Amino acid sequence: MNILGIIPARFGSTRFPGKPLAQIDGKSMIQRVYEQCIKSKRLNRVMIATDDERIMNHVRDFGGHVAMTSPLHQSGTDRCAEIVGNDISVAWDVVINIQGDEPYIHPEQIELLCDLFSDPSTQIATLVKKITTTDELFNHNNVKAVMDKNKKAMYFSRSPIPYNRNFPDQEWLKHSNYFKHIGIYGYKTEVLLEITKLAKTNLENTESLEQLRWLENGYSIRAEITSLDSISIDTPEDLDRVKNM
Repeated sequence: MNILGIIPARFGSTRFPGKPLAQIDGKSMIQRVYEQCIKSKRLNRVMIATDDERIMNHVRDFGGHVAMTSPLHQSGTDRCAEIVGNDISVAWDVVINIQGDEPYIHPEQIELLCDLFSDPSTQIATLVKKITTTDELFNHNNVKAVMDKNKKAMYFSRSPIPYNRNFPDQEWLKHSNYFKHIGIYGYKTEVLLEITKLAKTNLENTESLEQLRWLENGYSIRAEITSLDSISIDTPEDLDRVKNM
């Protein structure tokens, strides 16, 4: 199975402009993500997809694979689709979309996601992690996932789901399992090209979560549980915290 790993990296982040080039202990964030990804034995190739020449030149300087993509893309998924849509030299079976702001992503998580595609019925795959603190549960920046008994996603929300009407908020974790969505995706290539042509839906606009568009249109998202967490850097303050760790 040919699996391509793509790291979308745009320069113009609203909360942290130039984030991919931010330095962490002598290396840029995007270099650290790339170096973690190439440790995975399941990825046949890793590529950075950017919209900015500064990022492109930097990636070339440290020896990484990089391609320019449109600055008009609304999501990393769209950027991934442009890469595979334009490159017909390799028949990629699966594309893994890796967050460009997680400099310490675990290669084991990438491999766990790739393993889900050994089942030919898997269309889209992602990871979740059990929530262990009330603060994490009620933080709207943490997306929660609900799965069926076969670990197919039923819904994603910024709100804590399911709502536990029988107990006060501080006791929810004692009585129910809650899962945080880890924002790494895998797609069958043909499915990736299909979902990026879909119009935005009401649920997606309401929660600002693109995966709800896919569910609303009948695509299935297979989820696997990981015990490993990831550190996402969304703001300069997040970067300072990582540097002090």
